[in-house]
Amino acid sequence: MRDPYSVLGVARSASDQEIKSAYRKLAKAYHPDQNKDPKAQEKFAEATNAYDFLSDKQKRQQYDRGEIDADGNPKMAGFDFSGFGGGGGGGGPRAGGQHAGGINPEDILKEFMGGFGGGFGGRGGGAGPMGMGSARNFSTGARNRPKGEDIKVRLNVTLEEINAREPVPVTLPNGKVLSVNLPYPLNDGQQVRLKGQGESSPMGGKRGDVLVQVKVKKHKHFRKDGDDLRVDVPITLYEAVLGGKVRVPTLSGAVELKVTPGMDTTKSLRLKGKGLFGEGDLYVNLRIKLPEQKDPDLESLMRFWRDQKPYNPREDT
Repeated sequence: MRDPYSVLGVARSASDQEIKSAYRKLAKAYHPDQNKDPKAQEKFAEATNAYDFLSDKQKRQQYDRGEIDADGNPKMAGFDFSGFGGGGGGGGPRAGGQHAGGINPEDILKEFMGGFGGGFGGRGGGAGPMGMGSARNFSTGARNRPKGEDIKVRLNVTLEEINAREPVPVTLPNGKVLSVNLPYPLNDGQQVRLKGQGESSPMGGKRGDVLVQVKVKKHKHFRKDGDDLRVDVPITLYEAVLGGKVRVPTLSGAVELKVTPGMDTTKSLRLKGKGLFGEGDLYVNLRIKLPEQKDPDLESLMRFWRDQKPYNPREDT
């Protein structure tokens, strides 16, 4: 929490009545039933926390002496904070809702909320005009306080991890490791939200979330196309002409593919069910690869072929 005096806009020498008056003005200005600005609720909670803190005389004195910070945490080595009533928290009300100064913020709220349909009046603390409950829902309810910061991380996954449909570990900046269930279907760059795994709220609200951006790693063989996969498989010139069997990689292991003599290598061959999750297909593109070293016999054969049996594969383009 920021300096509580600054939050309420009062001097350190302010009396209990001055602090109460300052809080009354802020509460009226930022109460959710009065102010619809999205940031009003945060300011209302901040003012309430500051008022709670300064209404506790013991905490106020310790803060003024520099013994604790605005969150009630000790600032001196060996400081005994047993008097905080259960730990160095953020200055909530004491048992029975009464502060050390004998002032309850709910009493202040009841005073000015009386004209809002009796939401805090004598009908058992019923709902106000916006369906709100008692003042406690706004002053001390964690559900109405700003949540903690979200943490953004990037997770690189392989096609094998996607295909396995098993949780994948992700490491947070603080070193904590969480398990992420990958969504199906998964798109490259998709975001996965892990609720309540982010930063804690400094004002007692809910924890933030972890936002995981999932990126698919480039595979040495496959290209992802939805649930389908595509792969290029090199073959020799004589396999293209005479046919044969070639080994083709898949996510579940290599398989043999029959190449018929004189196959049109411009068309893809489909292996049904060999894509992702057994639902997509694997499309195989055969690519003729010539020897890396020059071969005089092959060159002679190709000159003969060119001169005696010419053809144009590009005549339709």
